[in-house]
Amino acid sequence: MVCFENFLPDGQTETKMQQKSISRVWINYALFALLVLLLILLMYQVDRQWLKLEQMQTALTEQATDLRNLRTALSSGQLSLSTSGTAGSHTVAPAFQRAWNAAQQPGYAQGDWNVSSFGNNLKTLTPLISSDAYASDVQSYVQESLITRNPDTLEWEGLIARDWRVSDDGLTITVNLRPDVKFSDGVPLTAEDVAFSFSFIMNEAIQAPRERAYLEKLASVTATDPYTVRFVFKEPYFEAMNLVAMVVVMPKHFYEPYLKTPETFNESKGLLLGSGPYRMADPKGWTPDQGNVELVRNERYWGDVQPTFDRILWKIIQNDSARLTTYRNGEIDTYSARPVEYNALKNDPQIMDKSHHFEYMSPVVGYSYIAWNEQRAGKPTLFADKRVRQAMTWLTDRQRIIDEIFLGYAETAISPFSPRSKQHDPTLQPRPYDMGKAKALLKEAGFEDRNGDGVLESADGTPFTFKLTYFESNEDTKRMVLLLKDLYARAGIKMEPSAQEWPVMQEQIDKKDFDAITLGWTSGLETDIYQMFHGSQIKTGGDNFISYSNPELDRLIDTARATVDENQRMPLWQQAEKIMHEDQPYTFLLRRKSLVFIDRRINGLALTNMGLNQGFLPMENWVPAPRQRYR
Repeated sequence: MVCFENFLPDGQTETKMQQKSISRVWINYALFALLVLLLILLMYQVDRQWLKLEQMQTALTEQATDLRNLRTALSSGQLSLSTSGTAGSHTVAPAFQRAWNAAQQPGYAQGDWNVSSFGNNLKTLTPLISSDAYASDVQSYVQESLITRNPDTLEWEGLIARDWRVSDDGLTITVNLRPDVKFSDGVPLTAEDVAFSFSFIMNEAIQAPRERAYLEKLASVTATDPYTVRFVFKEPYFEAMNLVAMVVVMPKHFYEPYLKTPETFNESKGLLLGSGPYRMADPKGWTPDQGNVELVRNERYWGDVQPTFDRILWKIIQNDSARLTTYRNGEIDTYSARPVEYNALKNDPQIMDKSHHFEYMSPVVGYSYIAWNEQRAGKPTLFADKRVRQAMTWLTDRQRIIDEIFLGYAETAISPFSPRSKQHDPTLQPRPYDMGKAKALLKEAGFEDRNGDGVLESADGTPFTFKLTYFESNEDTKRMVLLLKDLYARAGIKMEPSAQEWPVMQEQIDKKDFDAITLGWTSGLETDIYQMFHGSQIKTGGDNFISYSNPELDRLIDTARATVDENQRMPLWQQAEKIMHEDQPYTFLLRRKSLVFIDRRINGLALTNMGLNQGFLPMENWVPAPRQRYR
């Protein structure tokens, strides 16, 4: 018993010793883990400090550059200082006069964000590589052209250009640049950048076939001194001034390194730097997986008026209903309404109380169309026959589309030319819906119902079937396609709607891998149709992605483009329009009115002869300080 009694205490003592030993091990482990964690935190803190130091060094370097440039400008007499901040001591260039006037309005304030939306994801923001209108919208805030148009008079006004002169023969345009323009990273913009922009685009290794086609009339662009550029044309060109005016200046120091590795540029997603009022926070860092696109104020902006908003933000909202809800909740500032929504929202007290609303047909409004692919995989399609294309237009009830889907907020498109343009022949009228004429043409082309199943067949028994590709997120387009499916079926044509995401559509266009596709083109005050309809642009990457060719049209396009005198040029465009009206390479659908709601807190909105001064004149819009939402 003594042993037992003695055993029990001894056993307990041994157990306590083991527990203490285990506790010491765990304490050591915990101390070691804590030490590791502290080391990681220390390394993280050091990395952050290095990052801050790098950012400070970059900022100091840029500020030093700014100071050197300012000192140089002062010593050279390019800039003079004034202690007065009044308008009387500040000469405002005409291109900035409207924005200057806006800045004098009572309650004017800088700050806040301007938040809009895009209907689909962007594939790339890199200039030249991008091809959609959304990317172009973003780039317009970041990059600038030499000359712009006055939105009221439509006359040319210098932007980066101070002035210019045109030679007597019209083949040479000499542009003098403002000496105070800088890119957003602080590097001065010079004539070398303008000349580089041209040479970069014309380099065959750069994936820019559309831009090369646009610039092919230029023989050379030369920097004759730091602030003078000479544009020399190969031959007279009707849009020579427009071409020079709209050259977007790409900074040589930023883009030139990509000439060594052009594939890197061609595959890039977000290489965007310019001299505009806004900039990318990281000019090399945007990728499509980020979704939203955000620009920040260019604090170095050289213009006579500074940017209004701190940020410009586009949210990706693909669903129309979700976009309206987001606008209703105040999360975006602009809502472009579908016609059926527009009529309803005009009677919605909440929307009307919070919104400006605008209804207008811009003079440069684009047109929608159905493009009939005439060649696929190297073989002619059923749309290679002009009679088939004409029949498809007779079967496309455009007036019904306008009345039922767009509720009258549109007009029928006859051609690429606006009916208000001098390019348009007023004797041409749109083809109305006529099944009888359509079926007669189709029978003449060899299509009729040979087996009584209600579907037209060719002479070898092949049914008349095709796919119509359209953008899946556009509800009005979806309704139109379903209406057309029914109309075509009544004539014995089986059309299969093919809804696609935008990147897929772009790939199909690039590869010419579709039967028919419905899209839209933007327009100008005078529309050059060379890229879309000239036979030379059937090449890979060209905009003639339907392989349409008519030698007589090519001749008229070439002649019109080389005719500087407007009185002689317009009859040539009208002859070209007659050929397109006859050939129907597209079924031209309609031109839509813009139906826009904009948050009422945004001031300075106005209609101009170019449309609404939102977007292309961002510095005219502002939010009074008490109503600013983002600080």
